[in-house]
Amino acid sequence: MTDAQPTPTSSLPSRQALIVRGGWDGHMPVETTDFFVPFLEQHGFSVRVEESNAVYADADVMAGVDLIVQVVTMSTIEKDALAGLIAAVRSGTGMVGWHGGIADSYRDSADYLQLIGGQFAHHAAIAPADELTGEQSDNYQEYSTEITELGRSHPVTDGVDDFTLTTEQYWVLSDDYNEVLATTTQAKRDFDAWDRPVTFPAVWTRHWGEGRIVVSTAGHRLEIVQHPAVRRTIEQGMLWAARPAQA
Repeated sequence: MTDAQPTPTSSLPSRQALIVRGGWDGHMPVETTDFFVPFLEQHGFSVRVEESNAVYADADVMAGVDLIVQVVTMSTIEKDALAGLIAAVRSGTGMVGWHGGIADSYRDSADYLQLIGGQFAHHAAIAPADELTGEQSDNYQEYSTEITELGRSHPVTDGVDDFTLTTEQYWVLSDDYNEVLATTTQAKRDFDAWDRPVTFPAVWTRHWGEGRIVVSTAGHRLEIVQHPAVRRTIEQGMLWAARPAQA
């Protein structure tokens, strides 16, 4: 992976980024989103932060949003807010998120799941259930993420090589409308119920109407989004997904 980072575009007209965060605190929604605010500002975005997804129901606000960064794990969403989110994306607003903040949000909403194109189903524990401690680290294992052929030429994962993390490895249910930029393979261990290794998307993009969506399943805590490969993917994903600046 190269050390080069996306070049700031402060000379372009300001665009509007909306950060929506909340849900389970264990995913550090405040800390992880705050980490990317300076990057967005350096690249010409005015950033608004909301601690509730109710903002999606405000048509006047959403009409001016060029990029949504969502980190809301589990939780719920009202029908008018979901309708507003989907309408914004369909009209060209980009949407980016990581880990449970986008792939495990609003489990009871089929329309949201279709919008995102992938749903967290599991993360394998490191040992049989009777040996676990109850800590988050029970689900941390070392695993590799492999960049796909498409990913090697895509702006979101440009300059990102295969990488290894020790964190939660997401088992994801997905569909083939996604453009998969990276995958990860869950091994078969002696104590597992599955009988062979299983490969899942780890980074994908999705077009919905005029909008672009980027999902990274890595991002459990601040130190994971700070990993160079994950950080680069998210940052390049935000620039790629955002509605283009108007000349």
